[in-house]
Amino acid sequence: MAVGVNESLPFLPVRVAVLTVSDTRTMDTDTSGATLQQRLEEVGHTVADRKIVTDDKALVQSTVQAWIDDPEIDVVISSGGTGLTGRDITPEAIEPLFEKRIEGFSVIFHQVSYQSVGTSTIQSRALAGLAKGTIIFCLPGSTGAVRDGWDNIIKFQLDSRHMPCNLVELMPRFMEK
Repeated sequence: MAVGVNESLPFLPVRVAVLTVSDTRTMDTDTSGATLQQRLEEVGHTVADRKIVTDDKALVQSTVQAWIDDPEIDVVISSGGTGLTGRDITPEAIEPLFEKRIEGFSVIFHQVSYQSVGTSTIQSRALAGLAKGTIIFCLPGSTGAVRDGWDNIIKFQLDSRHMPCNLVELMPRFMEK
């Protein structure tokens, strides 16, 4: 069975909302959000929205919930707030919105991250899940972690040509009963 991108298949772009969770970043200093936006656009996806919100559980949750409810958004990728400090609340805000967790994302993210930062990867609570047909990825806030998550995992799962399977081909079936 072939693994990788089958260039003979059509690329199907998805609409992605990018969220940075930070008390200190602005659009001018948000290198993680900018990295995600650039990578999404260079492969052909649409950045449907991009926001920065503070580490406030209710604000993070309401922002993501609005994107889940928006039929023009297929995927949400957040960066920041997945650590262990008192202000890191992204998993607590977003996980209750999940109908299904994508357990493998965290496992693979930590394998990839271990190659970059060694055992420091245990300090991340990166996670992913599905909510009302919307795929949600929560990455750490460092630009390196965003690169690791996008370049080694998310980019392939959001590529309709990736074999043997990908999340894009499942999208029409997420809401099946």
